[in-house]
Amino acid sequence: MLPEQIERQLDRVLLSVTKPGRYVGGEYNSVVKNWDEIPFHAALAFPDIYDLGMSNLGLMILYGALNDQPDMLAERVFSPWLDMEEVMRHEGIPLYSLESKHPIRDFDLLGISLPYEQLYTNAVNLLDLAGMPILAEERDESYPLVIAGGHACYNPDPMADFIDAFVIGEGEEIIVEIARELMAVRGLPRREQLRHLARIEGLYIPRFYDVAYHEDGTLRSVRPNVPEAPPKVLKRIVPVLPRPFTKFLVPNVDTVHNRAPIEIMRGCTRGCRFCHAGMVTRPVRERPVEEIVAAVDEIMKNTGFEEIGLLSLSSSDFGEVKRLVREIGDRWGSKGLSISLPSLRIETMSADLMDALRDTRRGGFTLAPEAATEKMRDIINKYVPDAQVLETAHEIYKRGWRTIKLYFMIGHPSETLEDVQAICDLSKAVLREGQKIHGAKANVNVGVSTFIPKPHTPFQWVSVDTLDQIVAKQKLLQEQLRGHGLRLRWNNPQETLLEAFLSRGDRRLGKVIRRAWELGDKFDAWQEQFKPEAWRQAFEENGLTMAFYTHRPRPIDELFPWDHIDVAVKKKFLAEDYLMSQRGETRVDCRNQCFACGILPKFAKTRSETPAEAWECPPVVPKHLRGKQVGEVIPLMAN
Repeated sequence: MLPEQIERQLDRVLLSVTKPGRYVGGEYNSVVKNWDEIPFHAALAFPDIYDLGMSNLGLMILYGALNDQPDMLAERVFSPWLDMEEVMRHEGIPLYSLESKHPIRDFDLLGISLPYEQLYTNAVNLLDLAGMPILAEERDESYPLVIAGGHACYNPDPMADFIDAFVIGEGEEIIVEIARELMAVRGLPRREQLRHLARIEGLYIPRFYDVAYHEDGTLRSVRPNVPEAPPKVLKRIVPVLPRPFTKFLVPNVDTVHNRAPIEIMRGCTRGCRFCHAGMVTRPVRERPVEEIVAAVDEIMKNTGFEEIGLLSLSSSDFGEVKRLVREIGDRWGSKGLSISLPSLRIETMSADLMDALRDTRRGGFTLAPEAATEKMRDIINKYVPDAQVLETAHEIYKRGWRTIKLYFMIGHPSETLEDVQAICDLSKAVLREGQKIHGAKANVNVGVSTFIPKPHTPFQWVSVDTLDQIVAKQKLLQEQLRGHGLRLRWNNPQETLLEAFLSRGDRRLGKVIRRAWELGDKFDAWQEQFKPEAWRQAFEENGLTMAFYTHRPRPIDELFPWDHIDVAVKKKFLAEDYLMSQRGETRVDCRNQCFACGILPKFAKTRSETPAEAWECPPVVPKHLRGKQVGEVIPLMAN
């Protein structure tokens, strides 16, 4: 179908669907190039609705990187909501790009963002809506090459049946390299195109690897079957973060995060054992304050956003965070600009930082203890004394905030119901600190998710709580965390199991994902659309069980489905850290003390200069030193 035909169809049907602004494009700052004059065309897809995808920073960064090339264009596509999909299928409207209304089938490259596993069936549905075979092996060179990237791709094999190639790691540079190589091999058979692409570091092409299993279902081997494919695919690392993207598109409808984000720092050195992002995004790289401030200035000129999100995994660990917040506040605070600084750590919060943030229009202040007993914080390597949690809460309330949001996880290794009860006790203690200052107007909002042992983390060997265990722990929380000033949010245990088997699965799950989609499953991240019965049927029909992937502890020497993906953190290091967790031993912040996790030698390959030689540190923090060696602690109150 031609673009003008799609436009005529849209004119006729859009008023029959909710939020037609999702499907028309034309946003301020969107890039529209002359299709016929540009030799290479890329479609960038976020497989969820516009309202969510337009808030995705990664998509915008790739959009800018490709459109900065004079001989390339990048256009966007999102999953239509159910009513729009029904109209499109009924009217024969193929999935199309927002900028030019070209069918996705007409593009040279389709890049799909997969930041989390609940998007898997949406991605399959997106391919089908585009009029393309959903299986990679059935798409020849006449179809767009389908690549995927994002944090869910650090274990890519569950989606291997559907994706031609996975970007492992950071995408700013590799996306242009892939496009250039595709231009050079245009016209070759698809397999030959992929053999050329396999030489690009950070690109994993599943069809070039053979997978074998033991009789008990565990993985026996993953071996390359062409010389171009490396035994292990090393993630891409961008050694110096490029200038922040600033020409954000102004959306047509309200989005889930109605703000302009700037990544102030990438990576984290804290070593929380449950944290996938903290392991796979190493090493830490900070942007200069001057570059961030200049980016805010450009965003203010280019958009109408009233909030700037200063993003990182651990924002209060940013070296000059107080100076940054003050400079932004001094320059734009009087103009009504609000600053959002998520991921603040309790042990590096300071009175000065709270004072700097007080003038921003934040509705609440978020803290994430993750566990409520000091024993559990030792196990997860996030040691913070209870007294420090309460002192920090007191200082927050004292500075005018009336609501504190606390985030915890249940299901950590070795957790008991007494540890869950401690979540209730600590939350109530925080509320009492607020009531001392604000009386009945103080609030504590408690969010409790269920721990999932993710790939490439020290906890990848442990199992997920059973459904009965999760329900029992949630019931305790629901009974205890009620009453004035307390609000509890928890997640559906079935959704936890879905994320667990998808994130920990192997290549055999491709048939399960396909069958679940055929049974009508999509939009798994939307509670009302999630269909656990479809997943159960899909597992049964394919002779697999969820429990094999979720509730089975792994022996220390098991080969994982993601072991051929090299995130530059050694499996030996992760295993040592896992065994330390069983002894209740912690590691200090490794920003200034290196534990030889493996990232430094791999990072040196991407840099012109060689970093300082790694050195071993004492691996255990003695109890009498806790609180003194946990990173660079900024005192809460200046004496």
